[in-house]
Amino acid sequence: VQLQASGGGAVQAGGSLRLSCVGSREIFSWYPIGWYRQAPGNQRDLVATITTGGTTWTAESVKGRFTISRDGADNAVYLHMNSLKPDDTGVYYCNRASYTDYFDWGQGTLVTVSS
Repeated sequence: VQLQASGGGAVQAGGSLRLSCVGSREIFSWYPIGWYRQAPGNQRDLVATITTGGTTWTAESVKGRFTISRDGADNAVYLHMNSLKPDDTGVYYCNRASYTDYFDWGQGTLVTVSS
């Protein structure tokens, strides 16, 4: 697996988590990276992206609550999640920010938000 997501857990509504996506320096230099969320029974949706130049985008459903960032020294991309809601529950994956080309998805990291 080229990218490994971690940092999930169980939190109460209103809480915060920071997810980490670790990979090689080459991957983060060559590809825009996205965080995806798959809620139970739903398709996998893109929630945030960061380009190789550092430009970020977040979905409307998480705007103002989630922030994506990159740390070149750690070869990592992070998803900072604040004011979590039960609707944020799901398995979070990191991968190329793409409509067609992806690395292996791996296991992802589970986030569970209770009300």
